[in-house]
Amino acid sequence: MCSVLAILGLDPSEPIPRERVLALSRLQRHRGPDWSGVYADGRAVLAHNRLAIVDVENGAQPLRSPDGAHVLAVNGEIYNHRELEAALTLPYDFQTRSDCEVILALYAQEGSAFLDRLNGIFAFVLHDADEDRFIVARDHMGIVPLYTGHDDDGRFYVASEMKALIPVCRTVSEFPPGHVLDSANGTPQPYYKRPWRHHTAATADPDPTSLREALEAAVHRQLMSDVPYGVLLSGGLDSSIIAAVAQRYARHRIEDDDRTEAWWPRLHSFCIGLEGSPDLAAARLVADHIGTVHHQFHFTIQEGLDALSDVIHHLETFDVTTVRAATPMYLMARRIRTLGVKMVLSGEGADEVFGGYLYFHRAPDPRAFHEETVRKLDRLHQFDCLRANKATAAWGVEARVPFLDKEFLDVAMSIDPAAKMPAGGIEKRILREAFADYLPDTVLWRQKEQFSDGVGYGWIDALRDHAAASVTDRQMANARFRFPHNPPADKEAYLYRRIFESHFPLPDAARCVPGGPSVACSTPEALAWDAELSKTVDPSGRAVAGVHRAAY
Repeated sequence: MCSVLAILGLDPSEPIPRERVLALSRLQRHRGPDWSGVYADGRAVLAHNRLAIVDVENGAQPLRSPDGAHVLAVNGEIYNHRELEAALTLPYDFQTRSDCEVILALYAQEGSAFLDRLNGIFAFVLHDADEDRFIVARDHMGIVPLYTGHDDDGRFYVASEMKALIPVCRTVSEFPPGHVLDSANGTPQPYYKRPWRHHTAATADPDPTSLREALEAAVHRQLMSDVPYGVLLSGGLDSSIIAAVAQRYARHRIEDDDRTEAWWPRLHSFCIGLEGSPDLAAARLVADHIGTVHHQFHFTIQEGLDALSDVIHHLETFDVTTVRAATPMYLMARRIRTLGVKMVLSGEGADEVFGGYLYFHRAPDPRAFHEETVRKLDRLHQFDCLRANKATAAWGVEARVPFLDKEFLDVAMSIDPAAKMPAGGIEKRILREAFADYLPDTVLWRQKEQFSDGVGYGWIDALRDHAAASVTDRQMANARFRFPHNPPADKEAYLYRRIFESHFPLPDAARCVPGGPSVACSTPEALAWDAELSKTVDPSGRAVAGVHRAAY
């Protein structure tokens, strides 16, 4: 991952001190420790911290068009950049081999109309000095974070993380996924629209071969890298499938259509857990089966508790399930970076696409099931996308998520939801059947285990005990007065909210964090499916009585 900082629409008679720009950008340098760059003119400032993954030698940013008039600062990867370059109708003199430079070429050709043709993960700011115009855009799912704000003088700021805006902005908000802000139009507009959002359009036959081929293609294109990479392997179904598919392609270089040997042909896999956790054993089994170089990390409960404040600072959230799962992921990313790995594939998104969370067993009918998967995808940028991105970016590691690939989503989300509903007591059956020849049966048919549970059930229990000792009954009883917006529902939530406020005291910061009751990561709307669901409001999968084998 990289970081972007921009100040736009400036008055040339009141220039922003360069020292301020550098100081704000420095707050995001963990995202891009390899190089820094700044562009400034009278109307705009763009700053960038780079994590070099593609075109390591020449891809420093901000990127500029050949005539210097168009300037681009981007955090992300454009997986289909070669196809887009080949389809250009106007000549363009590329200055680098960066996958992101195609954005400048497309803008020169057609303005901001190209956004939905990008298949990738990205958040960018493009400044057009000739037309005094700027473009701000974010990828289809919000896999890469982006925030905006205004200072006391009305100047417009854009940043990869909220922490770069808090020191100067009076207002802060998250830039919506799948949207573009063109200063020529004035307000963010959606560019990502799909017919499968409505249940009546999700009618495709559940063909396991088509599904498998679509995910294989997504993994293949996301292995684009000039640096060592690996896979996060929890031993659950989703990460195991991604790891197994990646292993099939890892020995050849994606950038030249698999014609030559990869620069780092051995695929490394990574797992973390408490001593004796379910994930560690399952991940080892998968790694041995597919033949990765496997790295198994342990953490202690005390190490996790010690990291809580740093985790909340990096993730910029107080959502309970996100903090629970992010802490071991944050600790693992630190160990991964020490091994020289800068990019990892991860399994986020499968549970949203295929209804893998255990509460989906309570869905009353295919329509309700499908509508919940769409709601989950719409909100994923506030939860798992945020966690995967920021927990790894905290240590200069980039997480890629093939299950959220644009082309794969069009295949998977168009499937008739009746074929996705749990059958025979098991969730995600269609996905399991599509990859039956990839994994051992003990993993292929393993019940869904949320990451915060799978690292060891003692982790969540310890967090609750720690919160009970840290928050008094009186504080909890008066939580609505201290935190009038989205007040915490229990002591664990209170603890995280208190830590968050110490890092982000601006009231708008808390409004960037989602709220509402949840069971096993459900949306609040899904609680209406079954009265039993709302009796134990807890994001852990163990809250789904009668489904999870180790339910409370």
